[in-house]
Amino acid sequence: MTHQGGWRATIEGVRTSASVRGKGVGTELIKWAIQRAEERGCHLVQLTTDKKRPDALRFYERLGFKATHEGLKLKI
Repeated sequence: MTHQGGWRATIEGVRTSASVRGKGVGTELIKWAIQRAEERGCHLVQLTTDKKRPDALRFYERLGFKATHEGLKLKI
């Protein structure tokens, strides 16, 4: 739940096989996830990806995602 009281969906750890990249599989997968989030009343989809994956960042930006926050991790 967000500070504005709405539900938020999270997408993380998405990978597609190299053999299907560029064939629309990733796009359909993300669109499917967004549709499920909308059906469940979410008003925001938050996505995480590794900074070391510039191709993935460009892919998500083409789908309308915008870089708005910086994330942190702590391995324990």
